[in-house]
Formats: sequence, C-alpha cells, structure tokens
Amino acid sequence: MVKVLLNLSKREQAKRFLKRIDRPEKNWKFSPSDVRERRYWEDYQPAFEAMLSQTSTRWAPWCVVPADHKWFSRLATAAVLVTVLDAINPRYPAAHPSVASQMAQVREELAAELGRTGPGSSPAD
Repeated sequence: MVKVLLNLSKREQAKRFLKRIDRPEKNWKFSPSDVRERRYWEDYQPAFEAMLSQTSTRWAPWCVVPADHKWFSRLATAAVLVTVLDAINPRYPAAHPSVASQMAQVREELAAELGRTGPGSSPAD
C-alpha cells in the first residue's frame, strides 16, 4: 500500500480558493464548506500529525509530499510510486498449468483461422 499526503500550505490554499472564485472556469470547484473548514486550520495540524504517526507502518508508510507547486507534487508522487514498484518488482502471474495445454490447443485453432503457422508469425493476408 502506498499512502501519499499532499501537504498544501495555508497561503497556497488561499491562492487556489481565490482562483476558484475569480475564474469562471474554476467556479465548479468552489465549495463554501472548504472555506468554513479552513477556519480550523490550526486545529487540524495536530490531528494530521497524530494520523500520520499512528497509521504509518513499516508495510504502509506515509509519504508526505509538499504540494504548493503542482508540477513538483506530481513529480514527487510519481517518484514515490516508481520507487515502490521497483522495490516490489511486480510480474504478470503465470497461467495455471491446467490452462497451458488448453491455450496451446486454442492457439493452434486461432492461428490456423488467421493463416499463421507458428508463434509470432504474421498473418497470411
């Protein structure tokens, strides 16, 4: 599991809220409840710290990414995901042995239908 917290500063949040208000194409993002909740910014900070420390584990740590610059937060989040994927080295699962013989038979039928003779060969047309 990968957990990423995009950490936005109070100043940047104010800028983004103003854009939502000032730009008609962003009005749909505006929610009065977001502005009301912003009044509790200082109260939320200890709650965020507690949540991070109490739910971060060796198997599922939190990655806190600075989010004031969207280009950076996207790059940093992608780097986190690439690092995790590299560490777990995911692979496609192998087909069950009972299916392997069925695949070989069906492959021959389908290849014959397309006029192909062997694995990876091009169609006869």
